[in-house]
Amino acid sequence: MKPSIRIASGQGFWGDLQTAPFQQVSRGPIDYLVMDYLAEVTMSILQKQRMKNPALGYARDLIDVVSEVLPYLVERNITLITNGGGVNPLAAKDKILEVAAAQGVKGLKVGVVLGDDILPEIDRLMEGGHEMRHMETNEPIAGVRDRLLSANVYTGAWPIVEALKQGAQIIVTGRTTDTGLTLAPMIHEFGWDVNDWNKMAAGTVAGHINECGAQASGGNFLGDWKNLPDMDDVGFPIIEAHPDGTFIVTKHDGTGGAVTRETVSEQLMYEIGDPTQYITPDCVADFSSIHLEDLGNNRVKVYGITGKANTPFLKVSASYLDGFVAFSSLTYTAPDAVEKAQMADAILRKRLAKLNLQFDEIRTEFVGLNACYGPLATPMKPNEVQLRIGVRSRDKASVERFGKEIAPLILTGPPSVTGFSGGRPKPSDVVAYFPALLDRNVVSMSVQVFES
Repeated sequence: MKPSIRIASGQGFWGDLQTAPFQQVSRGPIDYLVMDYLAEVTMSILQKQRMKNPALGYARDLIDVVSEVLPYLVERNITLITNGGGVNPLAAKDKILEVAAAQGVKGLKVGVVLGDDILPEIDRLMEGGHEMRHMETNEPIAGVRDRLLSANVYTGAWPIVEALKQGAQIIVTGRTTDTGLTLAPMIHEFGWDVNDWNKMAAGTVAGHINECGAQASGGNFLGDWKNLPDMDDVGFPIIEAHPDGTFIVTKHDGTGGAVTRETVSEQLMYEIGDPTQYITPDCVADFSSIHLEDLGNNRVKVYGITGKANTPFLKVSASYLDGFVAFSSLTYTAPDAVEKAQMADAILRKRLAKLNLQFDEIRTEFVGLNACYGPLATPMKPNEVQLRIGVRSRDKASVERFGKEIAPLILTGPPSVTGFSGGRPKPSDVVAYFPALLDRNVVSMSVQVFES
């Protein structure tokens, strides 16, 4: 058993800083590089891509990253774990093996975790009595069955642990939880027991700190953000984990940003709901038990974490088509920029009403005035304000007609207008989120390992 391992965060979402993975493998010692690419909306985007092209459905940025970091993975014996496989991890595996072949890397083992995509099994599961009711509305998934785009089960660390046991150096998964990516190497290296809920919770908290990339090391920081050093070269977090479940959050020396009690605390509060009941496939972690000790020099010790047994259910992240949407904008300048934009909005709404178009919602924002704060915005007279308006409807023709009403405002509405670009807005699919629970016993996961 190793006395400690270093697990580095390389991506916090699909579209995160492309230089971060290379920074992590090249500027200091690490044992694992974990990269989280998936959000709820990401799965539906990837599913739509796969429907158009069966060879797609994974985070394509992943392949560029692998090409860049592979020499370091091989030379320094670093293991890469990512859920960037999306809805097609086997296709991602094929591309990774192509990269290995192009670089002359032989004997590279790539593990693929399968089983989270239950879209092909939806009908069978419903016939078996699994209603998968919406966690907020209680509507059964059968109500949107004909419009489903994706349905993936959040899986945890254990399939990744199996891939590690089989010697995989790169592991590609589908909808693995963000936290499971970091927990898995801790289980594997330290031989933790599946029923040791305190250690499962400790690894889960470590994963929660790692999951959003630089948000734990100074990014998006509400504290003393003005004085954070060298944010152009921000260092992504690294978990220095120990067998007893304690760990230290740090970053590579010489990188920007900061790892402090405050930056780590902010990330710990991110998207947790009930802090005493942070539910994952691996355990239920109690965030109120967390102790933090700032050791200085960008090192924060985390300890004392407790947890409880996992639940009998797994969360299903499904998405479905729910109509169409279109957005457009115009910018009005001083004097009286706000009044001009408000009048343009009123004129447009009256014109849409006269056309008898069918909209479920029309939403207007005055960017520069109240787009973020709404009715709480402070009254002001900005030099310019952007009128941003959007419509949503099940009737595609109505959304298309809306797009033809924006440009005419330039010469038939208030003066001093600019900022119209991109032509008429076209209808885009509305992808709605459908969260549900499913008996974990009916989900079958598998691991396949391939060698270059």
